[in-house]
Amino acid sequence: MSSHAHVSGAEIRARLPHPIIDGDAHINEFYPGFLEAIDKVGGPEFGRRYRAGFLSSGTGGGHRGGDFSGWVDQSWDERRRWRTRRPAWWGMPTKNLQDAATAVLPGLLYERMPELGWDFTIVYGGLGLFLPIEQDEERRRIGCRALNTLQADMYAEYADRLCPVAVIPMHTPQEAIEELEHAVVRLRHKVIMIPSGVPRPIAGLHASAPEAFPDAHWIDAYGVDSEHDYDPFWQRCIDLGVAVTAHAGTLPTIPWSGRSISSYSFNHVGNHAMHQAHLAKSLVMGGVTHRFPKLHFALLEGGMGWAFQQMAEMMGLWEKRSVEGLANTNPANLDRAGYRRLVERHAGRFAEGRMAQFDQSLENFFTAKVDPADLDEWAAMAVGDASDFADRYAARLFFGCEADDRANVLAFDRRLTPLRVRFNAVFGSDIGHFDVPDMRHVVAEAYELREEELMSDADFRDFTFGNAVRLHGGMNPHFFDGTAVEAEARAILAETERSSTA
Repeated sequence: MSSHAHVSGAEIRARLPHPIIDGDAHINEFYPGFLEAIDKVGGPEFGRRYRAGFLSSGTGGGHRGGDFSGWVDQSWDERRRWRTRRPAWWGMPTKNLQDAATAVLPGLLYERMPELGWDFTIVYGGLGLFLPIEQDEERRRIGCRALNTLQADMYAEYADRLCPVAVIPMHTPQEAIEELEHAVVRLRHKVIMIPSGVPRPIAGLHASAPEAFPDAHWIDAYGVDSEHDYDPFWQRCIDLGVAVTAHAGTLPTIPWSGRSISSYSFNHVGNHAMHQAHLAKSLVMGGVTHRFPKLHFALLEGGMGWAFQQMAEMMGLWEKRSVEGLANTNPANLDRAGYRRLVERHAGRFAEGRMAQFDQSLENFFTAKVDPADLDEWAAMAVGDASDFADRYAARLFFGCEADDRANVLAFDRRLTPLRVRFNAVFGSDIGHFDVPDMRHVVAEAYELREEELMSDADFRDFTFGNAVRLHGGMNPHFFDGTAVEAEARAILAETERSSTA
């Protein structure tokens, strides 16, 4: 954070005419409270069994072949044998005592917020990255519910400035709906988080080698080729007024081709973007954003660069691979006789005595056995022309961006963005993790782009405040009622409503 190594977030906040919302902070769950919640939700006997696995692995139990969390303590030889990735280590602040404690204690975070420089915080956790993809259904369901119960209770007295997140397991739509309703209706959670995908067994391989799972798996990202119809879940989110936020850690779901057994840093680079890009294109190309135009999705901690590129690439590919675009490559449109004459004329001695073979290769090369019903891979999006991508993609998706990511400017520069859209970039501090060595300087680091005039005042307001309000307040206009930013959030929502009806 170079030029702002000694500038506090409080100093930057004092210059601004608007609040700051931290849309993605992290706090490490209070483990004793979590284990007590496990006892409460699952009962004493389940709690006893769960504690044994939890304390032995440090992450909630599991073992190779049945769960991801058991890989944390694998030896070098085991990782080399199975080509499993090296997981995170030394991932939490320790040198700075205040930050180390702030990453665990909501009361301390609440107390320090004026010093840090933001006014309202949405708090994600570490266990929330793993519990929803636990493979054992009983452990998964009870673990998620226990965590949601703990967070609702632990943050209740700080609701004017801190907002905890409920984790939703997505193995089936029914399971997801049941936990969603319990979290929002019973526990009064306002923010939910889903995993960016569900790892599932590869049926053919699993039948003969079940021990290969979960290492060998495919990722179900709820849209294209999903194992289930998740539309009832998306509709229930709209009914309950909650945006769908998605997060992923550096999980073993990294493909073998991009995995290191020795370097966590290698595994971390690009990991969040990879998972969120997969989820985004599955939701968009699967038609979810088209069928549910009122639903907001937030793809967290992956930054802005991948989304900028993905939308542009998707548009370019649609132009060439839509049904209309495929006319340029449809074998039926080839003048085969004319093609043959050109070969005879220009291939010279290479064609002599070989034209019969060429005719056969021509037939093979330009024949595609495609069912006409399968030609339109974009049907679910219902795209009429390229301008529809602004609605299907840019308007529906929000992108969590960290302070030190210079690609954040790509969200706002209409000279560069596809269709001259403004992307919904949302500031996330990522405090509680190793990449924030001093929480006091996060806001100042984000503000560097404004000082370098790569963002305008309006851009910075949207980045650090307006877009977070639209993400959550756009789903639930009462989201910020009773909070420290209520009046300013109400003004943003009114401004957004006026612009949408103009």
